[in-house]
Formats: sequence, structure tokens, C-alpha cells
Amino acid sequence: MMFRRSAARVAVESRKARLMRSLASAAIAAALLSPGLAAAQQPTAVIPKQTIYPGETIEASMLEVVDVTNPDITDGYVGSLEEVEGKVTKRTLLPGRVILTSALRDRYAVERGSTVRLIFNKGGLTITAAGSPLEDAAIGELIRARNIDSGVIVSGTVMADGTIHVVAK
Repeated sequence: MMFRRSAARVAVESRKARLMRSLASAAIAAALLSPGLAAAQQPTAVIPKQTIYPGETIEASMLEVVDVTNPDITDGYVGSLEEVEGKVTKRTLLPGRVILTSALRDRYAVERGSTVRLIFNKGGLTITAAGSPLEDAAIGELIRARNIDSGVIVSGTVMADGTIHVVAK
């Protein structure tokens, strides 16, 4: 048995093909005529304007955003100011060089040797005590701290207000 397409179906398919060709050519023309689109696709990198030493807090005035023109540059560099501002450097950052994300850390919420408040919650019971962190830590990190009164070492999570919420064993 032989099948034949109806004339109406052939006309509909040819209209679809013409429409698709015209849409494709319009998209190509728009891409070629719009240099702004090509520029929007270009990646950016953040570089220091001055030498930034380890332990310094980074501010926007120290930095500059530039277009990445080297296609062989590896990933792992900072692409926007929002990723860097307020962070602290782990190593020296040189002017004109890209900033690697591995060279930055969050600001410490608690510092080793300082006095902090230890808080333990279980059900309706809340115990607070003075403590001393045994290491520097940023918000959300799990660290060890010594209870100043008893000398017991506990582990807890650093909170935004500088307290340590002790975890139960």
C-alpha cells in the first residue's frame, strides 16, 4: 500500500520550514548587528589596584573589574566585586593580577584566646558559660572551645553574634 501526503499537509510543512529559516536568519542577523550582546558574554575578572597584604580586609576602592581577554585562563578567579568585598586575604595580592578564590576567606567571627559566650540548649534547658575558642573561626564553622570555669573542652558552631552553640555528644 502506498501513502501520499495531501496537498494541504505539504503546504503547511513548507510554511513551517520557511518560518523556521526566517527566524534563524533573523537571530543570526541580530547577533551580528548587536555588538553589545557579544560584550555581555565576555567574562570579567577582579584585580587589585594596589598591593594587598595577608590579613587585610578587602574594600571596593582597592579593586578594579576588567574584561578577560586570555581564553586560556583557568577557572577559580573572582569575577565580580560582590564575591570579594568584605573578605580577608590569605596571601599577598599583587596589582594587575587576577584574584583567586582560594586566596580569600571570610572574616573571623571569633578569634583564638578571646572570651566568648558558650550556649547549650536541649529541650527547655539552656546553659550558658564563658569560654575561650581554641582556634579562629568564621560564622557557621564547627570549632573547639574551652569552658573557662571548668576547663572542659567542647565543640560548637560559631553564630553571627559571636556566641558558640555547643553540640551535645
